[in-house]
Amino acid sequence: MNTRDRLLAVSVAAMWGVNFIAIDFGLQHFPPLFLSALRYAVVAVPAMLFVPWPQVAWKWLIGYGLGFGTLQFAFLFVAIDVGMPTGLASLVLQASAPFTVLLGGMLLRERITPIQACGISMAVLGMAVIGWHRSQTAALLPVLLTLCGALGWAFGNLCNRRAEPSNPLHLTLWMSVVPPLPLFTLSALLEGPSTGWRALVGAFTSTQGLLALAGLAYIVLVATVLAAGIWTALMRRNPAGMVAPFSLLVPVVGFTAAWLVLDERPDVVEIAAGVVVVAGVLLGSAATRGTATGDTRGERNFHSHRAGKSSAHSP
Repeated sequence: MNTRDRLLAVSVAAMWGVNFIAIDFGLQHFPPLFLSALRYAVVAVPAMLFVPWPQVAWKWLIGYGLGFGTLQFAFLFVAIDVGMPTGLASLVLQASAPFTVLLGGMLLRERITPIQACGISMAVLGMAVIGWHRSQTAALLPVLLTLCGALGWAFGNLCNRRAEPSNPLHLTLWMSVVPPLPLFTLSALLEGPSTGWRALVGAFTSTQGLLALAGLAYIVLVATVLAAGIWTALMRRNPAGMVAPFSLLVPVVGFTAAWLVLDERPDVVEIAAGVVVVAGVLLGSAATRGTATGDTRGERNFHSHRAGKSSAHSP
């Protein structure tokens, strides 16, 4: 992996880390479910018009869209809206990696090595400490909602793997067609049928609304399209095992950005537990990544998304 690609990988991690700040800006004006639906609707229309069909089975496309797009971001956006600190959210969402390994073992009968099991245990322990600490000092619900988002991401990863697209970026963009309908429906039922649309109209008339639109533009153009495109290119040019660890920089950037922009100051206990989580995620995926140079194209794509896309995507 040359210096240019390393710098590009760091830039992607930075874009995904800052994305949590953009989400926070968006949620200051828009209802969470509506914002999540709007984020994908903006991508879905041009994707259907200009992006070639990814040549995958519909069931895997729908499963990927429901898991990665609908469940992950519905839970994540609601969690941040009800009090989850954005920096901590960027860390807890990394639970998608051990969740993916566990689900792969249970549903796809993939072998879980002792090293992976040790890493998963470390990550779970770190998450448990964070959950315990939050329950002592603040509401536990936002942490649990974020973990549900990570579980949705993991289910999406499995569908993404089974899809085995020839062009992962095309699948990512076409996946955006799935979330808007269920998310707009949930928004209408839980947030009110006109609440989100009134917020969208009013966004052009206030400073807070304009910041929310700027956040939405960042989520769509930078975190979803630009970062995903660079990440996909890096995965095509380099072994997944060299690229994947850079996703662990996302919570580092997320914590730092939240501290600088939102004045969020994480507790020492949460920072220490976060280090354990990141170490566990790295260890839990090390054995799989180590064989990435011999993976099939579909497996390489699976590792790329498990390591931290939503992105693009990432969040």
